[in-house]
Amino acid sequence: MRRQDQFRIAIRKFDPFEIAIQRQWIDFETRACSGLQLDAQGLDLHPLMESLFEKEGLPRGDWDVAFINTDWAPSIYEAKSVVDLAPYIAENPPQDYPHDWTDSLLRLQNFDGYILGLPYHDGPECLIYRKDLFTDPGEQRAYQERFGVPLRIPASWDQFLQIARFFHRPHQGLNGTAVAAFPDGHNTVYDFLLQLWTRGGDLIDASGGLRCNHAAAAEGLTFYRHLLQDSEAIHPGSREMDSVRLGLAFAAGEIAMMVNWFGFATMAETIASSKVNGRVGIAHIPHGVHGRSTSLNIYWILAIAAGSPHRDLAYRFLSHCARPEMDKLLTLEGGTGCRKSTWKDPEVNRIVPFYRELETFHASAREMPRLAEWPQIGSAINDLVIKTIETGRPILDLLDEADIRIASAVPGGLSHA
Repeated sequence: MRRQDQFRIAIRKFDPFEIAIQRQWIDFETRACSGLQLDAQGLDLHPLMESLFEKEGLPRGDWDVAFINTDWAPSIYEAKSVVDLAPYIAENPPQDYPHDWTDSLLRLQNFDGYILGLPYHDGPECLIYRKDLFTDPGEQRAYQERFGVPLRIPASWDQFLQIARFFHRPHQGLNGTAVAAFPDGHNTVYDFLLQLWTRGGDLIDASGGLRCNHAAAAEGLTFYRHLLQDSEAIHPGSREMDSVRLGLAFAAGEIAMMVNWFGFATMAETIASSKVNGRVGIAHIPHGVHGRSTSLNIYWILAIAAGSPHRDLAYRFLSHCARPEMDKLLTLEGGTGCRKSTWKDPEVNRIVPFYRELETFHASAREMPRLAEWPQIGSAINDLVIKTIETGRPILDLLDEADIRIASAVPGGLSHA
């Protein structure tokens, strides 16, 4: 039973989020004077989903505000488990709304005018690497002598693997690369989509049908399997890492390069415990022979639980967190702000020199299919990737199985949310 004097926030467990929310609430309360006590709980991904969905914490009013991943937006909209912000925004929009946000950060939570939440933490996926390793004259000389070509940021997946093997020195505490291969139903799916898209493939065809089994998917999964099994290139803890643990391993100096969310490059540049401050670079994700680089646009929004007893106050808090100084506060704590003003801010770019490049990643970013059936589809893809990693079964057989499972989950065809 929740206390009536509490304002409860369900946070995706991540130190920058938890610290920023505490500071944003303190600043908000100096103006709001609500008298409520903040109860902000950091939850790992599965406990967060369990609390919000399985235990129905959103409609029950267990929470006032929740961190919502845009993956979940179609099912949340279908259940109407969060408050529609459109009336609040029409009456009292956040400062500079919507002009100081890119359209790519306003689309996924908007369902024909029903707005699920406000953008909080951004960051398309990108290649994150150690600048000091790539620019070191000794490393450049050794790479040239070994491979007969200059050491450059990898543009292709083949180059990526070759460079990962070059930098893999576990006896020195350095691994060539790592993958967030923990089977949480998210990172494995994201990796599959990136391998598919960067090799020229797509899930949904021109007629609107969904199919996994085609050449780009088979090529991508074959590469992914070999990478996870390559002890001369990969961090041995990859199968236990989600994106947060992967980001922390990079900040600890354990990884030469990785594909991860932009926010983890920011974190490695800003947090006090990072061993790679000032040595972080970002670049576009590698691609296959028949593809081109792309990124994945997924972000976190703050939403008001449908059962919240403090709806009006909650909207005022969300609007407060969207203010320029609060968005910048999150960024300087190691999150990724969502406002253009933050991306261009001189102080932010002095501390994180690559920050102004964020908008260019949005230009090439793609989004998950916005389908009501996505939970079932995502589960089938997650299992496909797990079997790719953990078994030696033929990739084409696994792709066929995934297609059969998806077809049985959506027998009437796909419905776009």
